[in-house]
Amino acid sequence: MIKNLMLLLLSLAVIGSIYAYWLYSRHTHYGRSVAPGIPETKRIKHLGIIMDGNRRWAKQHGHKPWIGHKKGVEPVRTTLEFCIKNEIPNLTLYVFSLENFNRPQEELSYLFDVLAQQISDQELDKLFQEGVKVKFIGDRNAFPEKLKPLIEDIETKTQHGEKLTLQLLFCYGGQQEIVAACKEIATLCRQGTLTPEDITPELFKKHLWSDGLQEPDLIIRTAGDQRLSNFLTWGSAYSELAFLPCLWPEITEDILVDTVNNFYHRKRTFGK
Repeated sequence: MIKNLMLLLLSLAVIGSIYAYWLYSRHTHYGRSVAPGIPETKRIKHLGIIMDGNRRWAKQHGHKPWIGHKKGVEPVRTTLEFCIKNEIPNLTLYVFSLENFNRPQEELSYLFDVLAQQISDQELDKLFQEGVKVKFIGDRNAFPEKLKPLIEDIETKTQHGEKLTLQLLFCYGGQQEIVAACKEIATLCRQGTLTPEDITPELFKKHLWSDGLQEPDLIIRTAGDQRLSNFLTWGSAYSELAFLPCLWPEITEDILVDTVNNFYHRKRTFGK
């Protein structure tokens, strides 16, 4: 009897230890969950990220600026995996702004080479095969000629992806996007296709480069600066913002988990 009781207690202790380890593992780097228990209707549908700090990281480590861009590829993989793991269906990354064309030509050439390598990266290709749809958003007339075939190829290859839609803001500027939409609408009004009375927020949005893109629930910016820098100027009107002190190459899954969980503690009223 005593022997059986001891075996029972020992079994319960083992089971308890396994359960405790499972609970612990859920809060470690590999097992932490994002906002358990949050209703589906309140979960993030679109995460936007301004990937800032690549050049500062390079300077801190004694490298040329463009080496920071190469280092910034690793957290892109981390973020893609994070979104897939946590069922965030839309991710938008600010890759290259129209203002970035003012940087030194040597840096631009290297940056475009890194992007070309990134598009062709075998590890990213595996993620694309898992159901990632890739779309480039920006002024396509400004796309570098050597990248256009690669961009068209990756958009075609991934067009049926349903697990995650990855939008890359490339040769993009929020103000420029709005001006381009205004020009299109003004042309249609001049042609008599539209009248000023026809113009609504819904119609205006259809003429944006980002037409069809759901507004971001949360926008993260790394490297400490607290501004949007022309990121989805129209679409970010009601987005929650998170400004992180870490540089983009320093982003980890833990940081993403903490930032998204913090978002779920905010109350969003949308003016109501």
